Amino acid sequence: MLIILLTCFLIAFLAPWLFKLLRSYVVVPMVLLPAGIFAYLCSLLPTVVAGNSVMQVYKWVPSLNINLQFRLDGLSLLFALLISFFGALVMLYSAGYLKDHKLLGRFYLILTLFMAAMLGLVTSDNFFCLFLFWEITSITSYLLIGFESNSTKARASAWQALLVTGMGGLALMGCFILITLATGSITFSQLLLQPKILEAHPYFMPALLLLLLGCFTKSAQFPFHFWLPNAMAAPTPVSAYLHSATMVKAGIYLLARLTPVFTGSEVWEYTLIATGGVTAVLGAFLALQHTDMKAILAYTTISALGLIVLMLGIGTTDALTAMLVFLLAHALYKGTLFLAAGAIDHSTGTRVITKLNGLAKAMPFTAVATTLAALSMAGVMPFFGFIGKELLYAAALKSELYVWVVFGFTFIAGVAYVTVALLLAYGIFWHKPKHPTKVAHPPGLKLYLPPLILAILGVAFGLAPQFFITQLLASAAQSITGSGIVQLKLSLWHGFTAELVFSLVTLLLGLLLYLYRSSLKSFVPVLAPIYKWGPNKLYQKSFDGFLHFAKKFTSTIQNGNLRRYIIYMVLFFSVLLMYVFWLETPHILFRTRAQLLQQIPFHEVVVFVLITAALLFLLGTRSRLTSIVVMGLVGYSAALIYILFGAPDVAATQFLIETLTVVIFVMLLHKLPAFTYLSHQFRKYNYIAISVLFGVVMTYTMLLVQDHGVDSELKEYYGKVSYAEARGRNIVNVILVDFRALDTLGEITVLAVAALGMFALLRMKPEKEDKL
Repeated sequence: MLIILLTCFLIAFLAPWLFKLLRSYVVVPMVLLPAGIFAYLCSLLPTVVAGNSVMQVYKWVPSLNINLQFRLDGLSLLFALLISFFGALVMLYSAGYLKDHKLLGRFYLILTLFMAAMLGLVTSDNFFCLFLFWEITSITSYLLIGFESNSTKARASAWQALLVTGMGGLALMGCFILITLATGSITFSQLLLQPKILEAHPYFMPALLLLLLGCFTKSAQFPFHFWLPNAMAAPTPVSAYLHSATMVKAGIYLLARLTPVFTGSEVWEYTLIATGGVTAVLGAFLALQHTDMKAILAYTTISALGLIVLMLGIGTTDALTAMLVFLLAHALYKGTLFLAAGAIDHSTGTRVITKLNGLAKAMPFTAVATTLAALSMAGVMPFFGFIGKELLYAAALKSELYVWVVFGFTFIAGVAYVTVALLLAYGIFWHKPKHPTKVAHPPGLKLYLPPLILAILGVAFGLAPQFFITQLLASAAQSITGSGIVQLKLSLWHGFTAELVFSLVTLLLGLLLYLYRSSLKSFVPVLAPIYKWGPNKLYQKSFDGFLHFAKKFTSTIQNGNLRRYIIYMVLFFSVLLMYVFWLETPHILFRTRAQLLQQIPFHEVVVFVLITAALLFLLGTRSRLTSIVVMGLVGYSAALIYILFGAPDVAATQFLIETLTVVIFVMLLHKLPAFTYLSHQFRKYNYIAISVLFGVVMTYTMLLVQDHGVDSELKEYYGKVSYAEARGRNIVNVILVDFRALDTLGEITVLAVAALGMFALLRMKPEKEDKL
């Protein structure tokens, strides 16, 4: 897997160069990459289906026990096959959809990086390795959604998706840290050997909640669903790949992977059922209110993801197998419909279904693909979607938790899917109006072949599931349950069952809803006030409020007043130290310290009086030149203290700095603005009080350090080896030059860069009307 991922990253960064070299033929290597990965993964099918896992471990950060550790079992292999297969089709489709686009090479770069990240995510066995790829998917999806960077909507949607999924990523990181601390496991394979080891730990509930937050944001569950429809501002290949088959199912994958750890918890079950059910119904309801094809598909995707989460909440073997079958069926028909929507938009210039009709003759292959996918979405026999729908109904009816509520969620969503299928297939292609929609150009092979392949697979998997896909799905279900061999028998006919009856009722009600859909639209204006307080509006208000607060806060703190900057830093530091002292105050023998004052030598008293007098004089002077001289006197006095206490090297540095500072100030004296004196007594006393506070806090801190020294092996080590190995008697110099040479080099580099910047500013010759 590491070689595969490195190859993906290499090809990704070569994509712009390949585009310049090959132009339209760049599609060949870009399609061959995921196709080759798919072929390799298919070669592992016999091993995985037999119940074995393919493990690969590469050392990465051994000190932290973090390795690039990959594991292919039934669940990860199913997702990896979907990612690579869809990747090949989307790469081909993109060459037609973005034909002659000047940034096609950049598009392939980002899309390939995303594919590599998704492959790494679903195959990672190490928690933090998975988190790394999780975050890469967020970043690359941000770039893909905002690919049309000239579009304000695309930029805003990309930013929204990054914020929402990024917040979930932080929560997921917290979850992994808590699981590691509680169990000592850093890999899924170790954790799943004892899945209930976390249950009795105090970190169980926080880890569970953080996991749900991370997965819900990624997989667009209520109330975080709003980013997905907005992400439809991305090019259609992105919508088809990220938002129907791969990225939005990353959260589903992780929930499924950790099901053995958290199943049995009431919070887990009730949260997944409630959230999944509400998301399923809400997504279906919102889909029926839109006329843009991609918006309709986005909301039905949200609904389908809700059904999948609902099945994970039920948690039975029947529900988990139904979830996997429906997940595959959804990927096939939704990918087809997204790609078909792009082909329609590319050929007609619109995606609004009220403006589209009678397109079957002008776009026959797209019509066939859309119709087959729509029939699978509606759950019509003999399509794979029919098998998925029956399994969903069967699992819901066998649920031990609120069976009719759970079934109601599933049934309502199923009815809506039938209506949407009729809107997208019959309404656009087969309905014959007097004036069919004009087609600017028929879609080419690259635009109709990928959706047609997916649609045909939906038929093939329905007609012969045992031959094509049953064993892999059974292996994936076994990976989730972790108990024994899962017997999975998929077929189109199970007799006259309750599921079959409900399936027929679903088709009938969906048809009636399609015929009377105009009545449903009349309720939309009534619901408009509710949307003002929906998650999307709340996000916008929160985001705008945060920006307003940030602007006000920044303008207050960073106002160009250097005196205020110093005050803020001093106050923050002082308050922080006082808070620490208040929490845990070590004992200081002030009486002993007071006795030591009687032993101070006379020359130290003279230096102290000199510094104090200079400071008092400095507070009262109104002359800048006098201030500079007095400040130099204070600095030289400090250097004298260093000499008295045995630090001549520090004293020499202090002498040089003070001399240079005084010289520079004198040279620039005539360039400085007029000297301002604090005439307002109250403000002056405030500054004096802050200065005194800082002095008291620092004095108290130094006394604590002297009375309660921190034991450190480094002190003893440096004392022993400074002369023996570095041949230096000054330990401080040895530490800076030998033991921390790279740190010192970095500091010197920073100073050198700053000096170059200052030199460049000094050499600037602005025009008369310009200001520096």
